[in-house]
Amino acid sequence: MKIGNIDIKNNVALAPMAGVTDLSFRLICKEQNVGLIYTEMVSAKGLYYSDKKTEELMKIKREERPVSLQIFGSDPNIMAKVVKEKLNYKDDFDILDINMGCPTPKIVKNGDGSALMKDPKLIGEIVSEVVKVSNKPVTVKIRKGWDDNNINAVEVAKVIEDSGASLLAIHGRTREEFYSGKADWDIIKNVKEAIEIPVLGNGDIFSPLDAQKMLQYTNCDGVMIGRGARGNPWIFDRTVKLLSKGILPLEPTNREKINMCIKHLELLVHYKGEQIAVKDIRKHIGWYTKGMHNSSAIRGQLNQFNNKEKIIYLLNEYIDSIE
Repeated sequence: MKIGNIDIKNNVALAPMAGVTDLSFRLICKEQNVGLIYTEMVSAKGLYYSDKKTEELMKIKREERPVSLQIFGSDPNIMAKVVKEKLNYKDDFDILDINMGCPTPKIVKNGDGSALMKDPKLIGEIVSEVVKVSNKPVTVKIRKGWDDNNINAVEVAKVIEDSGASLLAIHGRTREEFYSGKADWDIIKNVKEAIEIPVLGNGDIFSPLDAQKMLQYTNCDGVMIGRGARGNPWIFDRTVKLLSKGILPLEPTNREKINMCIKHLELLVHYKGEQIAVKDIRKHIGWYTKGMHNSSAIRGQLNQFNNKEKIIYLLNEYIDSIE
């Protein structure tokens, strides 16, 4: 797959997820053969006002690349100014993505994220202004629409293409649905048929077979996996092998999951320090251990500790006990 002038080695991407796709998790997914990595979304206004926390989100390592840096905002002028004056000078990412799909209230109330789906004209202005100044390919992530009475992904996709974007990713749900119900793959298919630029399909890919089915059904150019990768970074390598070789590797064992969880914790400690790492790993432990015997009890126990070594000891003790 090619995005602008950037070659992507396969058509499987890690979706941007706030509070999840930080540097540590992205490095783990990269080791599992993901083709394209998206960062957590970064506020254009935060960059405009040189907010330190915002800039922290943009730490990228060479081994992750190709990387798509995702920004969000709704002011075309601020977004273009940030890209021109701050992001064009960064040489550690390859693609610039604009978030127009985030459904969370704190993002939407400011007119950002999926709130933009209500204003195709403003979408066109944002994409045009950013494309005009960016020295990297510009892509966009959208949703099906705002709600069931306003399903306009095809119209918006055409506007985005006409405004100069190099790729479009679409999640098959409206903002109103958040992540409930079933993702609508028909809208992904309709968008793919309506535009010429590459399309990534997103929504309800929880296994390699789901990815294969989406590609076959929608004819989209690639798949973007989000929630299906939480606690399951192996989904990328397994999906790539299924799509490229017709081989479906076995799912990871419980011990492999616990070992990966420990590795994840070590990476978090390295990049964020122990105090933050032991808090961040808690949600990941929940995802890594989902479905394991008596996992709720071990999660409750681990949440009481703020010491890396103690958590590692308990995780090893837990896997020994269930095996």
